[in-house]
Amino acid sequence: MDLALLILQAPDQSTFNQPTYFVPVILSLFVLGAVLSLVAAVLGFARARAFGAATRWFSFAAVCLLLFHLQILLFGFGMVLQNAAIVFPVLTFFNAFIILAAFCSIMGFVRLTNPR
Repeated sequence: MDLALLILQAPDQSTFNQPTYFVPVILSLFVLGAVLSLVAAVLGFARARAFGAATRWFSFAAVCLLLFHLQILLFGFGMVLQNAAIVFPVLTFFNAFIILAAFCSIMGFVRLTNPR
């Protein structure tokens, strides 16, 4: 136990050089994921009447993914502002929208197997 505390409190001797491609790749993937989630949600709700309940569930999953992107954005703002009142509540439910998206996708596949 004492050894673990000493290791955790020891100054970090290693340095990390961030690759130049890191920020552009992260930002482009973030924006692309948010835009594609928005497009999937809009198209899914527009097509739900024609294709049935399964499409509506997949649209809910796309909305959950969009909310997950907003949650990551809120977390980033909290980190930049160094505001623990924002960061910790967001981290508490960090994976909740992914779990909801997975549940909605499962329901969509369950509804997909039942013909109208």
